[in-house]
Amino acid sequence: MAILRSEAVEPGGSGASREPRTGLSRPLVVDVDRVLQHGDPTIEVIVSEISRRPKAAFDFFAALLRGPVALKRRVAQASGFDPAQLSYQSDVVSFLLRVLGEGRPVYLASEIYGPALVEVIAQHLGVFAAWSVAANGARQESGTPAAGFDYLGPAATALPTSASHIESPVAAPRDAAPPSWRTWAKLLRVHQYAKNALVLVPLLTAHRFALEPIATALSAALAFSLCASGAYILNDLVDVAADRAHVTKRNRPIASGAISPAHATLAMAMLLTGAFSIAICLSPSFFGILLAYLAMTTAYSFRLKRVALVDVITLAILYTTRVVAGAVAIGVAMSEWLFAFSLFIFMSLALVKRYIELNGQRSGEKPMARDYGAIDLPMIAVLAAASGFNAVVVFTLYISSETVHALYAHPQILWAGCPILMYWISRVMLMAQRGLIEDDPVVFALRDRASWLALAAFGAIMLIAI
Repeated sequence: MAILRSEAVEPGGSGASREPRTGLSRPLVVDVDRVLQHGDPTIEVIVSEISRRPKAAFDFFAALLRGPVALKRRVAQASGFDPAQLSYQSDVVSFLLRVLGEGRPVYLASEIYGPALVEVIAQHLGVFAAWSVAANGARQESGTPAAGFDYLGPAATALPTSASHIESPVAAPRDAAPPSWRTWAKLLRVHQYAKNALVLVPLLTAHRFALEPIATALSAALAFSLCASGAYILNDLVDVAADRAHVTKRNRPIASGAISPAHATLAMAMLLTGAFSIAICLSPSFFGILLAYLAMTTAYSFRLKRVALVDVITLAILYTTRVVAGAVAIGVAMSEWLFAFSLFIFMSLALVKRYIELNGQRSGEKPMARDYGAIDLPMIAVLAAASGFNAVVVFTLYISSETVHALYAHPQILWAGCPILMYWISRVMLMAQRGLIEDDPVVFALRDRASWLALAAFGAIMLIAI
């Protein structure tokens, strides 16, 4: 529990005790590490610098090998850090504004950040009259209170032994409640697990309905779900500043401060460990594909998503990788027709996703962390339509090929699936243009009754054709 305490320190930092002073001019020193913001900022600082300068990962790893003290020292040296990436306690900030309104100076203290970072945090919030570097009083800098001061911080913080302590009559904000399972499910994007059903597609298209391949495919889907959750957490850590500035994404667990970056990082490590443990039990080839998927999605989070067109192509490949992994897991050859169809249909959906994001921006505003502008909207729509209907063309060519006769007794019935595909692709684009899809078209499809009816009809057509 954070408490307010009064400290008396002689000018010059001698630490000699004196009676606490009263009055509105008495300074208040605030611990930024454990009171002003949610959790330890170390992870956010590290991710911020690596996202801007990937080579910094080696510096942080080397510092970690030397121990926690060396790591914190390296964190304090981080340059170009955006203080907007931190998650601040709104009730604490409001409390400090009231204190300033009383005419009392407010100082910011940190045991983790160096003077440069403390300064940019103070300037970002704009509620501090000055700031200091050390919360324990041992290394106060940059306008430190010369005499007694009140301290807002955790009771466990080490303070000068000669300082006099008294309880403050002002109640400090309470600690946040632990996150619920719904909050964790939101962080892991459990609702996105439906996308990993793509791993099962080769099982269906190859008509492998025996118990063993079904169990193997389900295990592969579970591995991809765990890996995808780990990748989503990494993406949220990297995107935390952009998410906090977004209308809806600011409610994500890390951006809102509901789950600390440290806890999120631990969960990410556990998820990835589980995913690759399952993968190695299935086959070395599947393990390799899952590792390639993680490498690509990591590159996407740190860099590729900021490059126009490369981002949507990467998304299409990531979706298609799930299909390829499903074929490898059950030991069937990946159909070239299925591969081409997957690339085009997922390219279309990725472009629709970008269209939705861009269309949701205010006029003249550039989307955060994206290399697109409002002028690109018409071209994105054209490319999305072209990719979607190219997928339909691939499907028609598949029906006309010799390959289809090995799997279907009545392949001509599959032609009835073309109008369904054309309808569904056109519907998604139309709904996106009308602003009726909030973010991800795949998530929209999972909640859309017409999409489910289209899927059911397409599945029935395939079963009749067998």
